[in-house]
Amino acid sequence: MSPRRIDTGGRRVDRDRGIRFTFDGKPYSGHPGDTLASALLANGVTLFGRSFKYHRPRGVLTAGVDEPNALVTVLKGNIREPNIPATQLEIYDGLTVVSQNRFPSLSFDIGAANQLGGKLLGAGFYYKTFMGPVVGPLKGTRFWMFCEYFIRRAAGLGRAGYDKDSARYERTNAFCDVLVVGSGPAGLMAAKAAAQSGKRVILAELEPRFGGSANWSSETIDGMPAADWAQATIAELRERKNVRLLPRTTVWGYYDDNMLAALERVSDHKRDAAKGEPRHRYWSIRPGAVVLATGAFERPLVFPGNDRPGVMLAGAAERYAAEFGVLPGRKIAVFANNDGAYGTALALKKSGAEIVAIVDVRRQVSEAAHAAALSTGGEFLAGHAVVATEGGTKLSGVKVQIFDAATGALSGDPRSIDADCLIVSGGWSPVIHLASQAGVSPQWDDDRQAFLPPKPTQNWIGAGAFNGSFSTAAALSEGDAAGRQAAGETDGPAEELPNVDAPALQSNPAPVFEIRTSGKAFVDYQHDVTAEDVRLAHREGFVSVEHLKRYTTLGMATDQGKTSNVPGLAIMAEALGKPIPDVGTTRFRAPFAPVSIGSLAAERYGDLKPERLTPMHDWHIEHGATMYSAGLWYRPMIYGHSGETIEQAYVREAKAVREKAGIVDVSTLGKIAVQGPDAAEFLDRVYTNMFSTLAVGKARYGLMLREDGFVMDDGTTWRLGENDFLMTTTTANAGKVMQHLEYFLDVVWPDLKVHLTSVTDQWAGAAIGGPKAREILAACVTGTAVDNEAMPFMGIVHGEIAGVAVMICRLSFSGEMAFEVYCGAGHGTHVWKALLEAGKPFGLVPYGLEALGTLRIEKGHVTGAEIDGRTTGRDLHLDWMLSKKKPFIGSAMMDREGMTAEDRLQLVGIVSLDNRPLNGGGHIVEQANPEDPANSLGHITAACYSPALGKFIGLALVKGGKSRHGKRAFTSDPLRNRFGPVEIVSHHFFDPEGKRMHG
Repeated sequence: MSPRRIDTGGRRVDRDRGIRFTFDGKPYSGHPGDTLASALLANGVTLFGRSFKYHRPRGVLTAGVDEPNALVTVLKGNIREPNIPATQLEIYDGLTVVSQNRFPSLSFDIGAANQLGGKLLGAGFYYKTFMGPVVGPLKGTRFWMFCEYFIRRAAGLGRAGYDKDSARYERTNAFCDVLVVGSGPAGLMAAKAAAQSGKRVILAELEPRFGGSANWSSETIDGMPAADWAQATIAELRERKNVRLLPRTTVWGYYDDNMLAALERVSDHKRDAAKGEPRHRYWSIRPGAVVLATGAFERPLVFPGNDRPGVMLAGAAERYAAEFGVLPGRKIAVFANNDGAYGTALALKKSGAEIVAIVDVRRQVSEAAHAAALSTGGEFLAGHAVVATEGGTKLSGVKVQIFDAATGALSGDPRSIDADCLIVSGGWSPVIHLASQAGVSPQWDDDRQAFLPPKPTQNWIGAGAFNGSFSTAAALSEGDAAGRQAAGETDGPAEELPNVDAPALQSNPAPVFEIRTSGKAFVDYQHDVTAEDVRLAHREGFVSVEHLKRYTTLGMATDQGKTSNVPGLAIMAEALGKPIPDVGTTRFRAPFAPVSIGSLAAERYGDLKPERLTPMHDWHIEHGATMYSAGLWYRPMIYGHSGETIEQAYVREAKAVREKAGIVDVSTLGKIAVQGPDAAEFLDRVYTNMFSTLAVGKARYGLMLREDGFVMDDGTTWRLGENDFLMTTTTANAGKVMQHLEYFLDVVWPDLKVHLTSVTDQWAGAAIGGPKAREILAACVTGTAVDNEAMPFMGIVHGEIAGVAVMICRLSFSGEMAFEVYCGAGHGTHVWKALLEAGKPFGLVPYGLEALGTLRIEKGHVTGAEIDGRTTGRDLHLDWMLSKKKPFIGSAMMDREGMTAEDRLQLVGIVSLDNRPLNGGGHIVEQANPEDPANSLGHITAACYSPALGKFIGLALVKGGKSRHGKRAFTSDPLRNRFGPVEIVSHHFFDPEGKRMHG
């Protein structure tokens, strides 16, 4: 028999079977259903880990997801998973676990020397200690630079591994009428009521066993033990086809439109997952209504030595006895500010423990509490407080002293009481995290000394301890009402409510959170934040709760302050001389509990980037194209001949376009249908230039700014009808532009009658450019002429190619006469082949993005490299497009002083004077000294070899660019060992008058 395993209780464990596992290399045994915490406690282990900063010995404080101390690392082969609460880790045969944050061992940790640092290691010590100058040999450097390596080595708790995670993860979506979160008495009644109404119900419980973590050992419901009633109700729900039960499932996020995120731990409790079984499953749940029956967390009391192994929350102690058949100690002392711990004391005595004392900060307690105290047989000390604990790495006793709850004053001499376990209760905090995520700030309740949920802003209903109703009878009643309300019923109860027989103990605590005396009293156990740290933050001016949190790191550990939040606020409130609600609380944010990154990626792991392929993709591959990704799309880089380098291929392709003709796949351009009576007005507001004056059958180049006046995107928009426009965007910005337009229609101008549709994937596009482009079109297009009269520059015509309807616009990105041909995506390859066949007599060649980039650099056209979020229309010499006749997005900000300064980076061309390649990203400098090039004037945005000029050229953004035309500078690129002279010129290298394009 294990040292603390008892004959009674243990409804979660199977005593007939044993499990072997190891902790820090030592073998132990437990039973199926045990957590690591319960199994180790049963074996007499009380030391589980070391604290973050002081390396103090720490034991188990809780029995659930709120555990701040007992964090361990699970080993599976070479895979390490740190910071797993021992209270949540179900044991299995072969489980291998190690403790954390200690060296060389858990029992002897040299890091414990940090405790000698005293106040030197208080809140913010690194800010105040390591920022001064270094003296001695390293004089002249900052002390932080010297200490940073050692501090970062010491930071953190568990150590992550480097091996690839071999587990499977899944994602799934679920829809239901009612989602019930939590399966305590309130949650069970809510699920039952909703299911009886015929609604589709999902019941999610973070524990392996339904029934919640309520301590029902001394309660009966309908004449049977409460735990048995819970299992009977679960059995009834299992029989219903409209109910889905999700054990081991933590609902961790509440998002807009009543969408909740949950994590199901499918196989963590198994040695090996079954074939095809995932480790975790991520659920996106979209219910019609939500019942939040998430219960409450018990709070500790703050007093010196409150973190010693052997100090445990009262509710946790009762759970270990009732659910696992494990006593947390043999000689137990109780310390409380409310009646709840008295029921725990009775339950533990019934389980075989000796209750040596009950210490209560209140001088007067209820008659039921007084009677319970006497029944335990232990010493009853009302109006007293625990002021210290005794022992080393485990508790051996406590010190108590007379205490005045009204003033916080201690009197008399402290005296010792022998005990190997101290259970504490500082009241209960409703688990309102999901409601806070879904709504607004919680509301303080003085009677319960706790924050209650805010008023709903989404479709949720609270029930039970979540609402601050801590009695089982109230939980059953509220759960039934919430379930019926969520199901849309407003009449009376569906059936008679269960009859509850429970001790008449009150739950409301006295407003006492801290016993203030000398010694370290911990508020946040995991981050070693003491009560004195909170007061120090106040003295140093960090009085906002958000500043308090960040300065002290209170509530920022993996437990997210589940046990420390309210005590920390109470201590700050006392320091400020304000009531707790005036101090406020931080908003709870998702996730409620840690979530594995693998579950978020799930099946997308290893393939996180979707591949978008144009309709002509297979043709490109078959004809020797080298593909690469451009944004999310795969596009041809070059169509290389045998033995060609990339440079030789793109130079050949670009030269062919200039001399004869080339064809390029432009299906990837963003395409947005803008339709409706106000479409033209909308485009006038979106673009910097006018579109309401554009004739039907014509296109216009447009420039789009962000609200701050910087350029966002450029492209052409075609007017296909009076109220029908086709907007094209750059490939990379298609999604961003769509979001931009939808935002302004939905939020800023909801009165405009405009409809937007992304049609990027509906159209295949090919651009033909070069001196022979018109002749090639004339050879294959039917149903329309393509001469200059029928299709002037920016003109649009409709016709057919090889029997397929096409739409053609004459526009150019290369500086050559060029045409963009669009057809339905399903006909893209057919039309592409027809164009190539018609172009054979004219020397038509396909070309890729490298040649496309070369052509655009020669012509001086801008793309994403120049439109980088920091450039204005004037910087890019597009000021001729900034209308003075109308307002538009960004017009109010574009004339700010900083946006029109003469020394802004402006677009220029650069020519290599040493006939060596230029590199994008290289700096432009004035000094000829590569060792000391001095300040940068700007940088190269794009570069290539120009077959039209026979030189290495590039585009750059340079301070005062236009005024530097004709001047010499230097490119400095130390990372690629490139330094050399360049000449700054106009960005229009080729055909600046546009004769070829407009010819």
